[in-house]
Amino acid sequence: MSPTPTWAEQAAAELLRQHRQGERFTALSVPAPLSDVASAYAVQDALVRGKCAELHSQPAGYKIALTTAAMQAMVGFEGSISGHLLACQIQSSGASLQAAHYGRLALEFEIAFIMKADLPARAKPWDHDIAQYIAQAVPALELVDDRRADYARLRQDILTLVADNAWNAGLVMGEPIEGAELSRLDQICGVACIDGVEVGRGKGSDVLGHPLTALAWLANHLTARGLGLRRGDIVTTGSLVKSQFPQAGSQVVFQLDGAAPVSASVI
Repeated sequence: MSPTPTWAEQAAAELLRQHRQGERFTALSVPAPLSDVASAYAVQDALVRGKCAELHSQPAGYKIALTTAAMQAMVGFEGSISGHLLACQIQSSGASLQAAHYGRLALEFEIAFIMKADLPARAKPWDHDIAQYIAQAVPALELVDDRRADYARLRQDILTLVADNAWNAGLVMGEPIEGAELSRLDQICGVACIDGVEVGRGKGSDVLGHPLTALAWLANHLTARGLGLRRGDIVTTGSLVKSQFPQAGSQVVFQLDGAAPVSASVI
């Protein structure tokens, strides 16, 4: 006899059903509304387990969302949240993305880190000393599926956004930034273009003041949840540019100083 699903598992199953049915993003109400941030992350964890089972995949790291003023203004929420990356949804630069596979595809323009070692447990909060555990810094395009969300309602629906794995739908990875000085990533500039037209630009300092600050935030956030960063984990630190919604037939390119451009085609 199968064990009775927990409340979080029931809520995650409802979100998975909504994804399969192509339903629009709305505040979760089945089996009951989310009560607090802890319950939202419990549902997120159950959702990720369900996705991994469906896709025969495993977690590959984390995304950090809402780290820039532009993104916080876009959703009407002051604060950062996290989600999981799935190994089967990570692609290399030049990837082709099928718009029809998403409720509504958005792309975000990120500095990602690859961890070279497990973070050790410690009582002191992490700060920029976390840099010693980073193997590489990489430009990346995060795939986001907002399922046609109403952004005017996101402030009140933020717990469901957390539960829905912060809308992560994949990642397109570029090549490592050659000779990157991690301490100076706040000064790096990035430009986003669609079909050769610039649609936005930003600096590393737009991400909580420094991408390392975002990574330290995640490490402390995970510690509080009894989790931690591991060797090989990929971590995206937040979009330098406001989310873009490319249409089928578009070519998207993100250029970070000192790095080869990372690109994707939407078909």
